[in-house]
Amino acid sequence: MPHPVPFVVNVPVLETERLRLRGPRADDLDACAALWADTEVVRHTTGKPQTREEVWWRILRYIGHWALMGYGFWALEEKASGAFVGEVGFADFKRNLDPPLGDTPESGWILASAFHGKGYATEAMRAVIAWGDEHFEAARTACLIHPDNAASLRVAEKLGYREYARSTYRDKQVLMLERLASETARTS
Repeated sequence: MPHPVPFVVNVPVLETERLRLRGPRADDLDACAALWADTEVVRHTTGKPQTREEVWWRILRYIGHWALMGYGFWALEEKASGAFVGEVGFADFKRNLDPPLGDTPESGWILASAFHGKGYATEAMRAVIAWGDEHFEAARTACLIHPDNAASLRVAEKLGYREYARSTYRDKQVLMLERLASETARTS
C-alpha cells in the first residue's frame, strides 16, 4: 500500500545572519536523535538520553504544535554548512506546574554540543521572540530552566527573561522565568 500524502504544515522560515529556522521534518530524525542522545545536551533537560522512538514522538509533537496552535519549534540550521544545530521555539506542553503556566507560550532552545558557545542560541531566540511578539495576542512568554544551567540562564537574561517563581517539574528543580513584550528594548 502506498504511503498517504503527508499533511503539510506551513511553518514560517526565519533567517538570521548565521542561521536558518525552518519547520521540523521527518528526515530530521537522525540529527535530532543524535542531539537528544548527547548526555551533555540533556544533562539539564530530560536528565537522560532519549531513545529514537522518544525523539520521533518529539518531532511529531513539534509538527502538531504548528498544526494545532499556530506556533511551535523550528529546526535550526547553520547557513554556511547546512548542519543541524538544534531546536528552538515556543510550545504549550500543558506541564503540571505550580504555579501553572496557563496559556502562556513557553519558549525553549536546545543546541547540539558542537554548537555551544557560539552565540547561536541567543541569535536564534531573538528571531523567535521577534516572531512571537508579532503573532501572540498575550504580551508574556515564559521558560523553565534548571538552576544549574548557567549557559541557558545567560541566554534567558539576554532575551529579557526574569525569574518570577521556582518550582519542581518531574522531580527536578526549575526556575520559572517570564518575558513581557515590553522587554523588547532590552533584547535589542
